[in-house]
Amino acid sequence: MSRSFLNRETQLCMSLSARPSNIGTRFHNYLYDELELNFVYKAFTTTDLPAAIGGVRALGIRGCAVSMPFKEDVIALVDVMHDSASAIESVNTIVNDDGVLHAYNTDYQAVANLLASSGFSTDFSVAVTGSGGMAKAVVAALRDSGFTRGTVVARNAETGPALASAYGYEWSAEAVSADLLVNVTPVGMAGGPDADASPYSDAQIESAQAVFDVVAMPSETPLIVKARAAGKPVVTGAQVIALQAAEQFVLYTGVRPSDDQIQRASEFSRR
Repeated sequence: MSRSFLNRETQLCMSLSARPSNIGTRFHNYLYDELELNFVYKAFTTTDLPAAIGGVRALGIRGCAVSMPFKEDVIALVDVMHDSASAIESVNTIVNDDGVLHAYNTDYQAVANLLASSGFSTDFSVAVTGSGGMAKAVVAALRDSGFTRGTVVARNAETGPALASAYGYEWSAEAVSADLLVNVTPVGMAGGPDADASPYSDAQIESAQAVFDVVAMPSETPLIVKARAAGKPVVTGAQVIALQAAEQFVLYTGVRPSDDQIQRASEFSRR
């Protein structure tokens, strides 16, 4: 459906993030057009999360994607926590059903699917930087996928040990070497203070077997660039965001795009 046909029946979906991007907006709107659905998607940020979520409810906004740093704070503002969110106490998707706000976490499923298709051995030791909402989803997916030897790397002396303990991992305040290096911090994110940095040293990357970066902007982060140069297999944030967005799309619309449509939407979102 062309954007020129927007009307009073058009359903709005949105995102809330500290650093809004065009990726989700372009991904969802591409598929709305492709599948001729009367929806439109817009990215937002906020300094008043309760008011923003109140707006989702009051204005009948169909769906809301939730990104850093709101994934945990939003829990108190929704009505129903589904298993994917309640199990890890982190929300990345809200669906509004007639004023009842349902919370989900599609990050977990995206990471689990990518681990399953990666071919990485579950014998790998794992290091995961970060201890926020996305890190919870990643650590849970790793542990549930059979990666039992892990270290949560986080400077926060409360959330780091708590996350590690919940999944039987170790905790370290400084980056450590491991077979699989995973970044779940904003380090390397375009527009951030550490856009040109890597959370792991060159030596740690060289000694690793594989690298996984959830940062989606850019898809070729400094960590991914260094890992490719070292000949390591990688999983990128671009892959994560496409898979989790596809699951959000299904929750919002009830329509599941084909793998080809998802791939084309992902490519379009990054132009």
